[in-house]
Amino acid sequence: MKRNVYLDDIPLQEAQGRFLGYFAGLRSPAETITVSPAAAGRVTAKPIFARLSAPHYHAAAMDGVAVAAQVTFGASETSPKKLALGEDAFWVDTGDPLPPGTNAVIMVEDLHQLPAGQVEIIAAVSPWEHVRLLGEDMVQTELILPANHRLRPVDLGAILAGGVREIAVHKRPRVAIIPTGSELVAATESPAPGEIIEFNSTMMAAQVLEWGAEALVYPITPDHYEKITRRALQALEEADIILLGAGSSAGSKDYSAQVMAELGEVFVHGAATRPGKPVVLGRMQEKPALGVPGYPGSALLCLDLYLKPLLEGMLGLGPEEAPVLTAHLSRTVASTLGMDEFLRVKLGPVGEKLVATPLPRGAALTTSMVQADGVLMIPRHSEGIVGGKKVKVQLLKTEGVIKNTVVAVGSHDPTLDIIANLLRERDRKFTLSSAHVGSLAGLLSLRRGECHLAGTHLLDPVSGEYNVSYLKQHLAGRKVCLINLAHRQQGLMVRPGNPKAITKLEDLIRPGVTFVNRQRGAGTRVLLDWALAEEGIDPQAIEGYNREEYTHTAVAAAVQGGAADVGLGVLSAARALKLDFIPWRLERYDLAIPAEFLQHPGVVAILKVIRSEEFRLQVKALGGYDLRDCGQIMWES
Repeated sequence: MKRNVYLDDIPLQEAQGRFLGYFAGLRSPAETITVSPAAAGRVTAKPIFARLSAPHYHAAAMDGVAVAAQVTFGASETSPKKLALGEDAFWVDTGDPLPPGTNAVIMVEDLHQLPAGQVEIIAAVSPWEHVRLLGEDMVQTELILPANHRLRPVDLGAILAGGVREIAVHKRPRVAIIPTGSELVAATESPAPGEIIEFNSTMMAAQVLEWGAEALVYPITPDHYEKITRRALQALEEADIILLGAGSSAGSKDYSAQVMAELGEVFVHGAATRPGKPVVLGRMQEKPALGVPGYPGSALLCLDLYLKPLLEGMLGLGPEEAPVLTAHLSRTVASTLGMDEFLRVKLGPVGEKLVATPLPRGAALTTSMVQADGVLMIPRHSEGIVGGKKVKVQLLKTEGVIKNTVVAVGSHDPTLDIIANLLRERDRKFTLSSAHVGSLAGLLSLRRGECHLAGTHLLDPVSGEYNVSYLKQHLAGRKVCLINLAHRQQGLMVRPGNPKAITKLEDLIRPGVTFVNRQRGAGTRVLLDWALAEEGIDPQAIEGYNREEYTHTAVAAAVQGGAADVGLGVLSAARALKLDFIPWRLERYDLAIPAEFLQHPGVVAILKVIRSEEFRLQVKALGGYDLRDCGQIMWES
């Protein structure tokens, strides 16, 4: 099969226009279903009219007696009236039909029952008082719901109240999801090197279900042109829309575009979006077909940009856009001209403003998708957005969740995950959002008013004290409190058995030893640089000194995977990835919290967590932590 390199770089709106325009008249056919709880979420294909009035008779709205209103006229506290039961008044319960000749109900609490089958009243009633008139809710033949309406639970009640038991709805479009790739394997705890767990189909199928369609997930198909073609032909027999997962780029084993062209027509191969550039849009026979990129971030964005509006059109629905909020971008973000970039962000209210913090951009990063509260678009004619500028963010979570988010920016530590989990277990109202950018960047974020607290472990090489001098320098004039989280063990992380026999910093400059570092401004990097200077070691003599990772676990992963022989980090990270650990220094890790946030309900909840016995037990289980000062105020400005 000849390799077909795509050259398209089509603007988003044009790509959507070519694909959605071709299928603009496509509608899912109608089917008749019984009204039941399972009908919720279906979309009406025809209008629904009431077959009965509701109520379909004059009904008592209260427990009491039904009367002809005129027999009560003149009754008062000074001149009560007596009514004979069975002649002037008739007992009724709520919902009972009114007896012939009556047109009002007197509530039981307004009656005084007398001997000899009489009741006494001290006030008159008006005609039709406490009565539900025939057709009060709806009248026979009236419209209950129009066509192309997504059914809610309340709609189902109204339909049944109108005497309708069966309705016409659009059939759920059937979406075939075909994962392709010789490297893909079903979910397993221990994939071999080169094997990738196939999870995109599960993720995409769940999204398809949420949008009101059916998902038909096919087995993994290897990178073989004829096999993919046969699978696509099978799907064309069984589904209304075809999704080819992966194989959409221009590699030697990327066949999605060729298969689509052979079985139909390619409208677009390559759109000017980031992520999602190598998308394939077209038809197979006369059915919509999408070649979806393999990276999960790209895949989900392509579904949102192209599949969702297609399904909305087939179901007769208008665009269902997510709510949008205005936020302040926490830092400057550069972007590529000519590409519409969709950037995932964390959101949190800090003081009077909502702050949007960009998440890592990699299209392969599932963690960014999980953590994201919203998405902002950087237009294709822009080279980026300046930090502090107001931006429009399309929400992925509810405003309530975002409103109750506590924003932490700063140094990474595994105990932050414990805090986040215990916070949700103990007080489900609040969520902790952590951005791991390093201690110094966290303090600068505090200064700009972009977070509630910052994790920091910055050593002052002159005084030997942690954090205080940095707060005095970067947060001068602010009232700030340092609360200790832990004293933790830093050390050298090496592969099991320590094959390079690394025992001290000086070993980092030995030939054949590769190192992985933390980013500039990280407390671990500051500590390392101070120690290297103290021992007279030239950092540039260390192979890998300029390679940077943003978390202790990322450093540990680099060592575990063989990308480096050694990295500096905490014992808990080494244990988590089953690495050997050479203890080196005990350091103090604090939370810097401005005084104005100490009474913030979410911050108060976090402080309760870190002062709890449950937190202490879970942290001790990680290893490498000394909690003698945990939760204590170490310094106040």
